[in-house]
Formats: sequence, C-alpha cells, structure tokens
Amino acid sequence: MRDMPGISQKMLTQHLRELENDGLIVRRDFSEQPPRVEYSLSAAGCGLMPILMAAREFSRDYPETAA
Repeated sequence: MRDMPGISQKMLTQHLRELENDGLIVRRDFSEQPPRVEYSLSAAGCGLMPILMAAREFSRDYPETAA
C-alpha cells in the first residue's frame, strides 16, 4: 500500500486475489497474529515481466499514443 497511494485495502486485496487466481503471484500465509502474508511472483509472473517492461518503455517513448 505504501507504493500505491490512493488505493484502498479492499481494492488492493481484490487485485492481489485476482493475480493469484490468474497464477501470476503466489501468496504465503504465515498463520500468525496479527495476520501476516507475503506475495511473490510466480514463474508465470516472472515470464510476463519482459513484456510489461517493453510496454512501459513503449509508453515512455511514445507518450502521445498512450491513451
């Protein structure tokens, strides 16, 4: 949440669950009190990173086409 100002806990949780269901991230529950979980990229998520980085570079190089 620190890196995403303006996002609510509910929306962050919803998006993380969707990414987990899509197989892009892995959720690790430590079964502690207070609750603690960690998220990491799955193999599929790591495989997607070059595509996302290329899309980011394209949007930086051609900002007028990103609408």
